[in-house]
Amino acid sequence: MREILIISGKGGTGKTSLTAAFSHLADNKIICDLDVDAPDLHLLLQPCHEQEVAFYAGNEARINQDGCTGCGTCAQMCRYNAIRQENDRFTVDPIRCEGCKVCVSFCPEQTIEFPEKHCGTWYVSTTRFGTMVHAQLFPGEENSGRLVALLKNEAKKLARENNIDLILSDGAPGIGCPVISSLSGANFAVLVTEPTPSGRHDLERVASLCDHFRIRSGVIINKADLNPDEAAMIEQYCRERNYPLLARLPHDPVITEAMVQERAVTELGETEIGREIRQAWTRIEELAG
Repeated sequence: MREILIISGKGGTGKTSLTAAFSHLADNKIICDLDVDAPDLHLLLQPCHEQEVAFYAGNEARINQDGCTGCGTCAQMCRYNAIRQENDRFTVDPIRCEGCKVCVSFCPEQTIEFPEKHCGTWYVSTTRFGTMVHAQLFPGEENSGRLVALLKNEAKKLARENNIDLILSDGAPGIGCPVISSLSGANFAVLVTEPTPSGRHDLERVASLCDHFRIRSGVIINKADLNPDEAAMIEQYCRERNYPLLARLPHDPVITEAMVQERAVTELGETEIGREIRQAWTRIEELAG
């Protein structure tokens, strides 16, 4: 089973549009949206939810008012100032609570509950391109790396059950915890960048991350014609570091047109950028083995 991951060092590079196009072009695959903090692949693929599961992670303190004597020990012990007092009533501020459990441990009446925290929802859905595994964390919630690992495991389980040999994943931007989690077990990473100084800088960071975890990677320069000098510098960087240059895509309004129509760009008939994306996908499949 192969795992191909599409990531970028920064947001706004066109990563999700390319993932949608590759989802259209790939055969026998499970599609996975691992950008759980801000997923948007569903906007293009219009998934129909077949399975919906609550995601619980971490814990959150809750004071049982029936047993609380108002001694204030919890407020004295909390270093995050997450215990609020109104008259003689103490409550936990869920925004400030770090789930460290010190209030639970030191409460003389043992009246503070510590349930698992509902952080979001994950889904198994059907799309016009096949099965999709995806999720949505609630705003401000943590544990995105743990949720990414869960989605990857579910995708692998579905792939094994249905004799599917490819997991195609849209990863999160940046180099943080969800990206590191998404790289686990990947066979090949497609690094999407744009020809700007920040795009080049962030490409270098995410490429180094792939090297650290010994994940083979190739580079797509999106909107390369908007800044030929920067595009040439990225190409030079790829040659020096031996990263295959998978495509040098032009700026093309058809990408926006596809988004407006909630379609992958390769679904809009024969276009120049569509042909280049098809060639890039052929190259990616060769490199992913």
